[in-house]
Amino acid sequence: MKDPADPKIYLLPNLMTAGNLFCGFWATVRILEGSVQRAAEEGGTQHFREAIILILVACIFDLLDGRLARMGNRESPFGREFDSLADVVSFGIAPALMVFKIVLHDLPDRWALIISFIYLCCGAMRLARFNCIAASPVATPDASKSFKGLPIPAAAGTIASLTLFMLWLESGEKSIGNWRYALPALLLFLSWMMFSQFRYPSFKVINWRTKHTIPVFLMLLLLFVFTLINYQWMPFVLFMTYLLYGFLRPWISRSWRREIEESIEGEDEDEPEGGAAGASVPTDAPKPAGQG
Repeated sequence: MKDPADPKIYLLPNLMTAGNLFCGFWATVRILEGSVQRAAEEGGTQHFREAIILILVACIFDLLDGRLARMGNRESPFGREFDSLADVVSFGIAPALMVFKIVLHDLPDRWALIISFIYLCCGAMRLARFNCIAASPVATPDASKSFKGLPIPAAAGTIASLTLFMLWLESGEKSIGNWRYALPALLLFLSWMMFSQFRYPSFKVINWRTKHTIPVFLMLLLLFVFTLINYQWMPFVLFMTYLLYGFLRPWISRSWRREIEESIEGEDEDEPEGGAAGASVPTDAPKPAGQG
């Protein structure tokens, strides 16, 4: 007989979360293998590139698990906890190890270790805070439309795209010069923003039924194509734009903010405001599966 205390485990959302966890684990393995090859003066750059791609793929899995859960009304406490544990690996441990082995290799090991751990610790605390808010019976205003603090997948994406940009410069025999001294500051800034009170748009209402005008659709399509063509540096520009937007958002007028965010989210007249396709959850309920 089934124990009524056993949590519900929905297949598709948690399968996406498992894919996220697998990518994070595989990325960690590739970073370690690349570090061994670099120490033996045999390169290792290809291993690092594969690790970066795996972290970015983990971001896609993390995006899908929450959307599938909301669209099928399959949100659950188990999904929320499983997602956070997977995020700690894919967007906490893997990027922190990448930071330590690649980005901060010019610093003394002691300082590189401290900065990497600060990032990991702030990311884990952000996920713990998110779970506490999601489990709280008290409704959080605008929780369906924004995140408190920089989402950890966005922080990991910034680190991964920054590393990809640096490897591209290195392979082209270019140098970032004195800009390398700004890297530790950027990583500490990311750590602070994850556990800060700054609000970031979640874009949760974007789904397969979202409508756009033709000019906006063409603009987004051109941006997507341009990013694919310039994959070495354009993802870093996009992640940095999102990072800085949340930081500057409190000083942007409400009308500008509404225009920017609604132009991306588009129109969704066929659904009640804040609801996902096929979902019947309150607008202010944080999604348990998928940190976003």
